[in-house]
Amino acid sequence: MGIDDWAVAIMEALGLFGAGLLVAVESIFPPIPSEIILPLAGFTASQGSFSLAGAIIATTIGSVVGAIVLYYLGQFVGVVRLRRWADKMPLMSSDDVDKSMAWFGKYDKIAVFTGRFVPIVRSLVSIPAGVERMNLGIFLLLTTIGSGLWNTLFIVLGFALGENWDLVESWMGQYSRVVLVIAIVVFLVIVGLRIRRVRRDRRAQQGDLLPDGD
Repeated sequence: MGIDDWAVAIMEALGLFGAGLLVAVESIFPPIPSEIILPLAGFTASQGSFSLAGAIIATTIGSVVGAIVLYYLGQFVGVVRLRRWADKMPLMSSDDVDKSMAWFGKYDKIAVFTGRFVPIVRSLVSIPAGVERMNLGIFLLLTTIGSGLWNTLFIVLGFALGENWDLVESWMGQYSRVVLVIAIVVFLVIVGLRIRRVRRDRRAQQGDLLPDGD
């Protein structure tokens, strides 16, 4: 049984609770793709298992529940642990954590809202929000609005396409690949800059250790 058959079976058996549960799980475990779950919820609604509005509300609640779990996971981890882990990782340091959290603290509202429209990021952005201890009310409001818009788009498409719901998966596959390529390029650039910085620091340290000439 494929993931689509499995998801439909759960939604048909559990109704709106099943749809919300699947999205909550997808929010916590990003490898489960929302581009499959959400259009399938729309398709299932088109078959009369539940209403379109109910699907949107249930999946949005599921998104918020998943985001809350990751938010409190971020609080549990905390910045102290992140700094400690960063110091043990190659090409990273606690300073990198401090800079990242300072950036997030400045743009937390934008990051949480816009992050809901980016694959993988839409789940993971809840963790730094928890680490930063972002105001929970604002976090929930932005998460509800962002996730609600994302869910509505894909559920309505799945509802409208019916048996052809899988076209949404194809379209989103292209979008996800573009995002992945951009992420890889950014990652490689960051790694390259870190390597250059490490080499520069080592040369500077070696220069300081050289004996002064007479």
